[in-house]
Amino acid sequence: MKQILMTGIGASILLITASFISNLPDGWQTNSAVAQSPEKQQALKLVLTAEKQVLINDEQGKQKIAWQALNNKAIVKPGEILRYTLTGENTSDRPLKNINFNQPVAKGMVYVLKSAHFPGDVKISYSIDGGRSFVTNPTIKVTLPNGNIQTQPAPASAYTHIRFYSPVIPAKTTLKVTYQTQVR
Repeated sequence: MKQILMTGIGASILLITASFISNLPDGWQTNSAVAQSPEKQQALKLVLTAEKQVLINDEQGKQKIAWQALNNKAIVKPGEILRYTLTGENTSDRPLKNINFNQPVAKGMVYVLKSAHFPGDVKISYSIDGGRSFVTNPTIKVTLPNGNIQTQPAPASAYTHIRFYSPVIPAKTTLKVTYQTQVR
């Protein structure tokens, strides 16, 4: 009797398991190994680099701004300026359309207003709410001493993300955008 009961329970578990596996959501893999073709490459290759602003003297003794590449062990101090360069390379044979590059402003940094440089067809917008929404000119509401509320441009310290939008990146071309932040 015990053997029949155990066989019945075992068969029930097997049926439930088979039913569960056949009803897995799309995207779940039931096989044990998945390999991708090494020939398949991503169409957009992204590279982010950072440089620190340094002042050097030119031949006439005038101070000039130069940029020093940062390595993994770079030390930055409050007040120093960093320049980030985001490079997007379209490695495919077709144009890429409607591409957004979203970049967070790192903790401990403040975006340097109007420091972004980008090609003419690229549009820029900013977020002051952690990347949930983006606008061209962020504003905040400020309560004045008399109690009135006034809308003012958001201070640089409020910026949390920068978005560069490109309507098209032609095949086999590279797009570069830069922006600066200051160490708090």
